[in-house]
Amino acid sequence: MASAAEQLAANLNLGVLSKATELKKRIWFTLGALLVYRIGTYVPVPGVDAAVMGEILRQHGGGILGMFDMFTGGALGRMTVFALNIMPYISASIIIQLMTAAVPTLEALKKEGESGRKKLNQYTRYLTVLIAVFQAWGIAIGLQGMRGNFGPAVQNPGTFFLLSCVITLVGGTMFLMWLGEQITARGVGNGISLIIFAGIVANLPSALVATLELGRTGALSTFFIIFFLLVAIAVICLVVFVEQAQRRIPVQYPKRQVGNRMFGGENTHLPLKLNTAGVIPPIFASSLLLLPATVAGFSTDPADEGWLTRIANLLAHGQPLYMALYMALIIFFAFFYTAVVFNPQETADNLKKYGGFIPGIRPGQHTADYFDRVLTRLTAVGAIYLSVVCILPEILISNYGVPFYFGGTSLLIIVSVTMDTVAQIQSHLFAHQYEGLIRKARLGGRGAPRGR
Repeated sequence: MASAAEQLAANLNLGVLSKATELKKRIWFTLGALLVYRIGTYVPVPGVDAAVMGEILRQHGGGILGMFDMFTGGALGRMTVFALNIMPYISASIIIQLMTAAVPTLEALKKEGESGRKKLNQYTRYLTVLIAVFQAWGIAIGLQGMRGNFGPAVQNPGTFFLLSCVITLVGGTMFLMWLGEQITARGVGNGISLIIFAGIVANLPSALVATLELGRTGALSTFFIIFFLLVAIAVICLVVFVEQAQRRIPVQYPKRQVGNRMFGGENTHLPLKLNTAGVIPPIFASSLLLLPATVAGFSTDPADEGWLTRIANLLAHGQPLYMALYMALIIFFAFFYTAVVFNPQETADNLKKYGGFIPGIRPGQHTADYFDRVLTRLTAVGAIYLSVVCILPEILISNYGVPFYFGGTSLLIIVSVTMDTVAQIQSHLFAHQYEGLIRKARLGGRGAPRGR
């Protein structure tokens, strides 16, 4: 009996060790895939002068180009094969998600389960290709007309360059989409989010070094640098706290008898996040406000340059009009996107369908009204939180000239992706421990003496 128990214990340890080895393989696969992505951000597009592109991006870095270059980890400024990054896929996903709430056919696909989800993913990929082709064609045409102090950005413009540039950029985006799916399936965390995360984090060390260099030369005081780092830590703690905050609505299911057995009678809860919209409102608001500055920077018509420049100056970083519109757009998109991703009427109907109810609230329309009322209050608090997180860095950057891009959008993405990845690693570890407990219970059951 003892030898059998020892053998089972050895098998148990081998099983847990194999599971831990699997987690290590997933982590190493994720790191390897991200390393491939970072290497690709330094492979240039054929026919483009990287020095001219870097000069042009420095001149127009305050517009949409600067924000997109931050998301791509500098790939856009170097005009590499990953210059478009994964942004066409993100845009396609958002468009499909918005259309799902407006088009009955897509809404029906969403309710079909796994088969409907696969079709929606297929539509998202097709739309990604169209958006990537459109953006790549626009970039290729724009590159042919760009000139810097070192000469033109494209040495041999023409049809061949246009086709090669479009194929290269679209191919890079499709490869990143495939790489992100591989990370999700064979690695740890959401692959698409981790690619964006890697692009943003790649620029942080150089920005931090530049900030410390200003402190060494005396351009920034040591006290201010310490204060800035403390504010950064405080904002990160605030983001972590709010992103985990949720309102738990109690839900009860009545007991029902099937034959001689009783089912149901469960008490559970429906979690509603404080920030349901996530990082979408700051991204949309930033894109709209940076559009005039980008158009004015590339405008060559003197008639248009005057009024575009005035609008761009009014909407520059740190200006009162920019701050007010930024907050207003964040609040608007927070309510708009929350209404798209959460349908109170549909949730109430699902609860009623399966016999669930909220204590003290009648099923049906009353439950839907209750969800709508609670969600409106949560979204109001979440919108204020997003506004504070996004406005505070803008004030520090514009008033004190800090060369550290401590933007609210990038900060939200970094913290959210980190929390999600850590949660998935913990779920893997908990699954391994749970399997170990089950095997120990079986071991105890086999090793227990049987009564005669």
